Parts: sequence; structure tokens; C-alpha cells
Amino acid sequence: MRAFPASSLVPAVICAALILPALPTTAPADQSPPVGTVVDNTNIEKYQQLFGPAMEWIVRRGAKIKVGPYQKIELTPPMQAATEKYSAQVKLADDGTHILNHVAGLPFPTVDPNEQWAATKLMYNFESAIELDDLDLRNFDCDTGVVGRNGDPVRVERHFLIDHFRRMYFVGRLEVEPIPVLEPNSDEVRYKEALYPLIEPFDLKGVGFTYNRYIDHTRQDDSWLYLPQLRRVRRLSSAQRSDALFGQDTDQDSYAGYAGNVSWMDWKFLGSKTVLATMHSTQLPVKWSAPSADYMHDDAWEPREVWVVEGRSKLPQYAFSKRVIYLDKESYLISYSDMYDQAGELWKIWINNFKYANKPIENAKYQSKHKRQFSPSITMVDIQLEHVTYCSLPSNRFENEQGWYMNVGDVEGTTEEYFALSNIIKSAR
Repeated sequence: MRAFPASSLVPAVICAALILPALPTTAPADQSPPVGTVVDNTNIEKYQQLFGPAMEWIVRRGAKIKVGPYQKIELTPPMQAATEKYSAQVKLADDGTHILNHVAGLPFPTVDPNEQWAATKLMYNFESAIELDDLDLRNFDCDTGVVGRNGDPVRVERHFLIDHFRRMYFVGRLEVEPIPVLEPNSDEVRYKEALYPLIEPFDLKGVGFTYNRYIDHTRQDDSWLYLPQLRRVRRLSSAQRSDALFGQDTDQDSYAGYAGNVSWMDWKFLGSKTVLATMHSTQLPVKWSAPSADYMHDDAWEPREVWVVEGRSKLPQYAFSKRVIYLDKESYLISYSDMYDQAGELWKIWINNFKYANKPIENAKYQSKHKRQFSPSITMVDIQLEHVTYCSLPSNRFENEQGWYMNVGDVEGTTEEYFALSNIIKSAR
């Protein structure tokens, strides 16, 4: 996984990434197939307008998209309250590179698609809508290999098992005291995250990553990779965030659909669209589809209204010429994201699978007062190489593992000390 773990997730991350509700809107226009319809390569011509080009390729290669009912997504009460309290004071810098006076919540709850900076504002909403103060995502695994044909399964080449992916926010906090800012913040970060240790494969055992996202928009992320087999720490440049590592397909900047710094992209608004996406999964752990689409989650796909946004990196040597992001209008979650190579040809797609609930599984140790977003799985497909990496969050191998420990403070070990490079090195011994 590129900086690899990220590959495995999210966090969705990002984690990330993990982003939560935003603007309420109306149900999609009645142009989607009836509930119960299965979209596949026999009827894709009729419904291809409901997909981007990469998702259409996946359906033509054997995926079966089961259509479920549209379900409205509301802002969580903490996100709504912070948006109402602080958004009126927020401004976008004249050059569009950063936002001013933002504390928490959505910076731009109303965006005019016709304005010059519409796409940029939407992406700052995406970044700010992450309803996370702290996260520990545990015991998740990923397989990577060649996509099957004609009913054959993925030819798995490598299996990855990761112990922890953690993230902790220092600003924009909504639920866990102190809010909205965690102090001291001597590194002046927006958040810190770390993924370690890798447990499998054996030749990567003990590998770990840590990253800092800074408040200063002119400061590039700090990313470090520890390789215990070489007993060395490798620093990754911001451009390298778009590179895949260790034979899998994901890259650090693609987690959750886009995990890069909003300031380091030029954004363009392409329009609105109705797509099919999984926003209300019923399966956690994930249930995978039958071959040859066994790298895709088997769950309901509902019609969703999305904004279509294009991003082009300002960084030299960035792997992708552009990203095209399908951004849900209600949640600001990314349904999926298409990546293009330097020749402008379609290259990869990141696909998210979301679940809204008070807790990830029935017997979870913790639950939220309100419904929040979990991600049972992610998939990234290299269309040019017909290669895929797909991850279960958490792994099916761990019975009754809830996987997602969100906004529980430091009781599960998500402390600032955890993100120190010295702890990553120590964990590999």
C-alpha cells in the first residue's frame, strides 16, 4: 500500500479518510433504475450514465451492481452546530490556496457552482467535514493481484495485514474534549497519523509509516517510512505520496478518495451528476462479490447526487495528471475517484464503501449518540494493468472485531506519543 497502509484504507483513511455529512439535498432525479435492478454487462448500455468511465469498465468486466433505495444523509449534530457557529466568519484567500478564520464545521455550507472558486470551496468542505477527533482502525487486511476474467477470481500475489492505523486531530475537533483545539500543538499540525506495524507479508513485517499534515498551507506534509529489514528511515516527498509501494496499487494521496493537501491542487468544477454508490452498506465485515468481481463489495448501491470535481497537482513529478472526484452532495464523502496518467489516459480508480450507524457491529465496545460513517472496505483498480488492491476494514479473520474505534479519546492508545517515529522503530523490534 503506497505509503502502503494508506492503501489499505482509508481513513479512509483515510482515513482516511473519513468524512461525514454535510449539506442536505433532495433525492436524485428519477433517472435511476428501479430498486432491485442488477446492473451488469448485459444492460450497462442503458445505465452507463450512472457511472464514471472507470466504474463502467469494472461493470463491463463482470461486476454486478445491485440497486437499493436512496437514503438521505444528515449532518451530525456536532457538525451542524459547528457549521452554524463558525461558517459566517470563514473566507477563502484571494488566490484560493487556503481558508481564513476557520475553526470547525463546514467552512462553506452554501456553494454557488457558478462562482470562480466553487470547486476549491467544495474540496475544503470535503476536508473539513471529516467527523473525527481520533481514530484507531485495527486488524485490517488487503489482497493485491491480477483481476480475473470470465468468472475467474483475482490471482492474489500478496496479502497484507496491518495492526493499527491511527489519526488524531489537533484542530477542528467536535466531540472529544478539548474542543475545538487540542493544545499544546507545538508541531502546528492539523492532524497526525500513523500506520504500524505491518504483520504480513513476512518480508515487510514491522514496516511502519507516520505523517504530519500542517496547518500552514505552504508547508508540505512530512511523511516517514521505517524499513526494519534495512534498519533505516526513509523520508517521502509530497510528490511520492502519489506513488504505490510494495507491489500493490494504492497511494497515500488516494486514501478515502483523496487524502492530499487541498492547497496543493488546482481545482476545477466539472458539473453535477447522478451516480450509483454504496453509502448505506449492511455488511461489516465486508462481503465480497463473486468472481470475476471478487474485489468489489457485495452490497446495495443507491442513486446519489454528486459534484464532479477535477484536481491537478501543483507538484512536479506527481504520478497523476489529474484526479476526477465524485463528491456526494449530502455527506461530502467521495463515492469514487478516477485517476489519469501523464498522457491523459484513464489509469486507476479508488472506490469507497460506506456504512452509517451508531456502531460498526452489533456488539461493539463503543457506540455514538448519533449515526456516523464507517467504511467496511475500499478497492483500487489499475485499469491499464488490470491489477487490483482491495481491503477489508476490519479483516474477516478476526471474529467480533469492530475495527473502528472513533472519538474515544486516549483510552484505546491514540495519544500524541503514539505518532513518534521512535515508537514505530521500537514496535518493529
